[in-house]
Amino acid sequence: MRSSQMKFIENFKEGDRINDIYLCKHRQAAVTKNGKPYENVILQDKTGTIDSKIWEPNSGGIEEFEAMDYVEVVGDVSNFQGALQLSIKRVRRAQEGEYNPQDYLPVSEKDVDEMYSELCQILGTVQNPYLEQLLAMYFENNEAFEKAFKFHSAAKAVHHGFVGGLLEHTLGVVKLCDFYCRQYPDLNRDLLLTAAAFHDIGKMKELSVFPENDYTDDGQLLGHIYMGTELVRASIRRIPNFPKRLSAELCHCILAHHGELEYGSPKKPALIEAVALTMADNTDAKLESFREVIKSAGDNNGWLGFNRIFDSNVRKTSR
Repeated sequence: MRSSQMKFIENFKEGDRINDIYLCKHRQAAVTKNGKPYENVILQDKTGTIDSKIWEPNSGGIEEFEAMDYVEVVGDVSNFQGALQLSIKRVRRAQEGEYNPQDYLPVSEKDVDEMYSELCQILGTVQNPYLEQLLAMYFENNEAFEKAFKFHSAAKAVHHGFVGGLLEHTLGVVKLCDFYCRQYPDLNRDLLLTAAAFHDIGKMKELSVFPENDYTDDGQLLGHIYMGTELVRASIRRIPNFPKRLSAELCHCILAHHGELEYGSPKKPALIEAVALTMADNTDAKLESFREVIKSAGDNNGWLGFNRIFDSNVRKTSR
């Protein structure tokens, strides 16, 4: 195993020669404009991913490997349009025992147990007895759920795509909603905090667990908003006399939390709590996305090129 000597992706610099083992997250054949074959490869370790190219796929140094294999690569790091890129010269499938799987799972920079404790503390202030029961079914009295929730990501790639990401994002959204309730007293705090806690629960079915962290068949066909709403509705049916109107309002907030139909929400927000949840979700997702862009830029303090998420050329703030 190479843990102590491994060169992690976050430490790559332009001009580096890399010779180490990484997880092959993605591999796809492609063709240049001139008709020359090459391959797109994404390599991953716990610190991030790097876009990689095999420009000579038929050379003797390129051995057989597939996506989700651990591979030893030799390559050179360059800068392409403001982002680092690895040109792979040689690659082989690594053997079990040559690597430590824990080195290849991206993880939250925050303590998972502390985040979960903070989340439960805030949710513990919900006073509505029906919402309190619903939250307890998941966050208090369900060890299997707690374990899975702590390990899951919040996205494949866009934001919080790491172990603990779903928890970190959920906590961020819950805390923003808690602030909104202090700033705007008209908000139903119990409803909003419960909706925030459950808004992305469907991602536990939409995305497979690490190291794959990819869309499941149900994720592709149904999506996390629908699946999360159905999960909450099924749980509500187990609580005697749960008010129908409260159930509808809670499920509406989950269904509408992407804000717009074109962003995947089956409904547009029709309640003030649904609007608040949409804003909190978007704020936490967008700021984390920008933070991850900055982090991946390393020491590059210049313009980083066009970013499709923000529809703009972006860079770090000057210090």
